[in-house]
Amino acid sequence: MSYSPRSRTVMSCSLLVASVAAGATACSGGPDGHPLSAKPYDAASQITFNGTAGTAKANPEKPLEIIARSKDGRITDVTAADAAGRYVAGELSADGAWWHSIAPLAAGARYTVKVSTEDEDGAPGLRMLTFETAPAKRGLKVSFGPEPGKYGVGQPVTAKLNAPVKGAAARAVVERGLKVSSSPAVEGSWHWVDSKTLHFRPKDFWPANASVKVRSNLDGIKVANKLYGAPAKPLEISIGDRIEAITDAGSHQMTVKRNGKVINTIPVTTGKPGFSTRNGVKVVLGKEYFVRMRGTSIGIPAGSADSYDLPVYYATRVTLSGEYVHAAPWSVGSQGAANVSHGCTGMSTSNAEWFYDTVRQGDIVRVVNSEGETMAPFGNGFGDWNLPWNKWRRGSALMAGTSDGRSPVDAARLRPEV
Repeated sequence: MSYSPRSRTVMSCSLLVASVAAGATACSGGPDGHPLSAKPYDAASQITFNGTAGTAKANPEKPLEIIARSKDGRITDVTAADAAGRYVAGELSADGAWWHSIAPLAAGARYTVKVSTEDEDGAPGLRMLTFETAPAKRGLKVSFGPEPGKYGVGQPVTAKLNAPVKGAAARAVVERGLKVSSSPAVEGSWHWVDSKTLHFRPKDFWPANASVKVRSNLDGIKVANKLYGAPAKPLEISIGDRIEAITDAGSHQMTVKRNGKVINTIPVTTGKPGFSTRNGVKVVLGKEYFVRMRGTSIGIPAGSADSYDLPVYYATRVTLSGEYVHAAPWSVGSQGAANVSHGCTGMSTSNAEWFYDTVRQGDIVRVVNSEGETMAPFGNGFGDWNLPWNKWRRGSALMAGTSDGRSPVDAARLRPEV
């Protein structure tokens, strides 16, 4: 970026530090003899800077300053960038006598600074400076989820932090550094679940057969007081067909679609009064061929009328608290006609086996027309899709900000509900 003599404010874009490196050589003038056609002279004697020399590491908390030594010359431009290509924002005084950074430097980074000058005759000068910043003493680590693999269109991306981040400004820094891209491209946003957890989801579900890449650019970036981003392992996942199971608790039928086309209709039973199945969109969390389900795990006293202790097969989990879609051979007579379960969606063994073999983690299970409440967005699996898009965006520090000190969501207990 270059500036005319009338332009005195420089805005670079990222981070910096320095130790003097080799500069350019001076030259008398170009073929036409005009000073501006000359190769830049070495401006080492024309400027001073507050960087470090030798093997010393600069303090990333300290701004970088470049000062013109004499009134016979001035600074015309400064650019500073680290080895990752991240530029440092800065300001140049109107008289060209002083430039300073206005954005924090990265910790543990190597910077290159290019200083352009001109003398009283307008001849251009140039000086290149390099330096390194000291590594951070506190690193903010990010772990992305889920594990690499293929998932359904409802699978959110998660980011777990090793330290709490509070305050809209610090959270905005984190969000800017967490990059999610997909092919095909989608509109999406991060949402702060609590001070150490973020979820990313598109406005709508992921496109079928999409590829998703997640990475962090926070390494070395200042997040909060003496807290800097640490390196993070990137994540790549793929998305399969759009599989969506719609359970109508009123008609006692489940309709399963693949890419919008109905592929099966299954008679089911859902939660009876007092144990009504939650409405809303749920995401398949995993599959278990065999689960031992006991009523005591959800607070039903042993020996009571509602007590149970059953071997359950082809169990597809949709909540952390133990809601499944599973085989329920004991209730086949009620399937398609009445709701008699303790919250799970029951079906015949053959239908449960088909469902178990058809769906994968991240697929959508939507319950409608139940007497139960709507599944909470967080704390019991992935109810993320039960937040309307405008409310989801309010959980982003970049979109609408979040309140400080939001209480973490308590993890639900792993309880089977049959």
